Amino acid sequence: MNSLYIFIAFHSSWRITKIFITHLHGDHFFGLPGLLCTISLQSGSAVTRQPIEIYGPVGLRDFIWRTMELSHTELVFPYVVHELVPTIDQCPTEELKEFPHVDEADNSPKEGQGRTILLDSEENSYHLVDDEQFVVKAFRLFHRIPSFGFSVVEKKRPGKLNAQKLKDLGVPPGPAYGKLKNGISVVLENGVTISPQDVLKKPIIGRKICILGDCSGVVGDGGVKLCFDADLLIHEATLDDSQMDKAKEHGHSTPQMAARFAKRCCAKRLVLTHFSQRYKPIALAREGETDGTAELKKQAESVLGLQEVTLAEDFMVIGIPIKK
Repeated sequence: MNSLYIFIAFHSSWRITKIFITHLHGDHFFGLPGLLCTISLQSGSAVTRQPIEIYGPVGLRDFIWRTMELSHTELVFPYVVHELVPTIDQCPTEELKEFPHVDEADNSPKEGQGRTILLDSEENSYHLVDDEQFVVKAFRLFHRIPSFGFSVVEKKRPGKLNAQKLKDLGVPPGPAYGKLKNGISVVLENGVTISPQDVLKKPIIGRKICILGDCSGVVGDGGVKLCFDADLLIHEATLDDSQMDKAKEHGHSTPQMAARFAKRCCAKRLVLTHFSQRYKPIALAREGETDGTAELKKQAESVLGLQEVTLAEDFMVIGIPIKK
């Protein structure tokens, strides 16, 4: 578990439409051009496709464009790169280099200009996506180079129709049900207007997932605010608690550090990821061994008590129940 890519299929058929890159260390983004090529090959020859939107730190746009140019790659879909401009307090001063040049020009016919996104100083976050389904924001993390975390929040959805109220009000089954469900009032044959709030139950509260890239902590209070009450919090835990000083020195976290942040945010479930290769997966560890990922899980649970802690695995699928 050395790499973390974030893919979100926002609309139909679980097709990848947005990709989020946490930071520009090679193990976290060198595979992106290959991924784009794979998606292109699997998409057939259609050229009128929705663009894939890519979000990441400044410098990502130039990297992708140059890679596509040098390899003479032609994708069957357009892509757009939105760059987040970090702040100077996201990495050690001695590691700080001048941020890559931000080129506002459109470099390629296949690439839209994309946005250059600055920190919203009032909210201490970056506004990335706000559509009919989701709100996605980024927050600053401290690492050897600027790194980001992401908060994905599902918007409220209309509640279920109250069948008994519909019957009592004389609303006939059919198209009227659909209109009311979609927030549209209907007028009955007797002239009575029925509003959605008359027949809809309470709205369904959206779910929240938060993902932290490589880090030894958050910068400012933006991360805590955005991750508060998260249904699922994914946090790196590269080294065990006995090596906390070493982890911090290299811009990483331990299970205890991750669990403390989860507790501070009142997150409902913590998922640990990005383990050093020195830790054996549970499936390969022998009974009694303390150098496996099982020990990392215990260390996080010692902070969170009975709260569930999950060890991430490649291709793991975690279901998040719809709130009632």
